[in-house]
Amino acid sequence: MAGEAPAGEVDAIYLPGGYPQLHAGQLASNEPFLRGLRKAAARGAIIFGECGGYMALGAGLVDQSGRRHAMAGLLPLESSFAERRPHLGYRRAALMAHGPLGVAGATYRAHEFHYATVIEEGPGDALFDCIDARGQPLGASGRCRGKVFGSFLHLIDRDGAPPLVTRAGPDQV
Repeated sequence: MAGEAPAGEVDAIYLPGGYPQLHAGQLASNEPFLRGLRKAAARGAIIFGECGGYMALGAGLVDQSGRRHAMAGLLPLESSFAERRPHLGYRRAALMAHGPLGVAGATYRAHEFHYATVIEEGPGDALFDCIDARGQPLGASGRCRGKVFGSFLHLIDRDGAPPLVTRAGPDQV
């Protein structure tokens, strides 16, 4: 927000949740920040975005008034707040491929708390396969491209349960 870019020598960048919809215009015009993210990705730094950070890594974000703002363009995500829809609850998320968070099948406990609508999660590798706290499958969540990855999930901790193969009961989430 302050016009700063990530330090040029960092090995990893973590973009936590937040409220990018409230500051979409300011984020879109923060070229030092966006250019810094792109440069970090180009040199192979690990970049992880949760919720608001995921939206900032995407291609575009539509604010509450319906205006689209270009974001970093590092992940194939278009999100919108023009039509708010709640996505709330605890999740169990299994990694769909090997990466900086672990091996394929490793699971995390997480929660989802956002009102954004996904307009498009374009081509690319999905990050997680999710179930809700009742064991109901929710499908794929998030995207990854090279060492850039993110989702709407806020990770809580690693889950010691076996990899998701079948639906789990609520006591396993």
